[in-house]
Amino acid sequence: MAEITAALVKELRERTGQGMMECKKALVAAAGDIEKAIDDMRASGAIKAAKKAGNIAAEGSIAIKAEGNAATIIEVNSQTDFLALQEDFKAFVAESLNHAVAEKLTEVAPLVSARESAREALVAKCGENVNIRRLTRVEGDVIGTYLHGHRIGVLVVLNGGNEELAKQIAMHVAASNPAVLSPADISAELIAKEEEIFRQLNADKMAGKPENIVENMVKGRIAKFKAEASLVEQAFIMDPEVKVGDLAKKAGAEILSFVRYEVGEGIEKAEVDFAAEVAAQVAASKQ
Repeated sequence: MAEITAALVKELRERTGQGMMECKKALVAAAGDIEKAIDDMRASGAIKAAKKAGNIAAEGSIAIKAEGNAATIIEVNSQTDFLALQEDFKAFVAESLNHAVAEKLTEVAPLVSARESAREALVAKCGENVNIRRLTRVEGDVIGTYLHGHRIGVLVVLNGGNEELAKQIAMHVAASNPAVLSPADISAELIAKEEEIFRQLNADKMAGKPENIVENMVKGRIAKFKAEASLVEQAFIMDPEVKVGDLAKKAGAEILSFVRYEVGEGIEKAEVDFAAEVAAQVAASKQ
């Protein structure tokens, strides 16, 4: 029987998400064999993927694969960035992406369904909630892709130009995070919201000024906002003297679309009280 060390208990807890006492009992029963302990815990129902379903998964990875005249990007979420760096999680992401590409999927639901058994097995093994959150597939004659680490991914589709230009624009998108492709794509609602914020922040400066002056101030801010939010109007990060749209035109290209994914964007993260969590575990171990 292998020695049941604190490090072994800690590893089992990290991989299963179970309490320290449960992990120690499982290791004792498995004679110190951590893989057998995990299998026994799964078989006995001690680890259930369903129990993790309510846990917020706001970390994870972005993955991209280009093939021919198409490219697919997916986001797979985990609860911690630690798991996103582990080989089991990476393998799940890669296999999910390969399936999406092979099936030419354009929506995430079929991928979620196809990978559910593998997802449940991964959750049971690692003890964290894991979700395939979203997927986008693009097609075009010229496609550029860029992956910044495992947290930001971009696809850019051009009419004309070449892959190198598309990749450079994709890198710009990753860094500058434009809201839309062109000013015409900005909704009236978004413009109204920006105007309201500007008026609130500059109420003191506007106080007592003639209405036409105030309106010019607002128009100036909205024009600047449209430029900042639109990819084609942004200054190119590699050459700030050139707008991205003009960069494409000089190369005989037109930017048709872009997709930018960032891990966890839009997911409301829960605040974790680690002191309370430790206190609860200590109290449970005394029962």
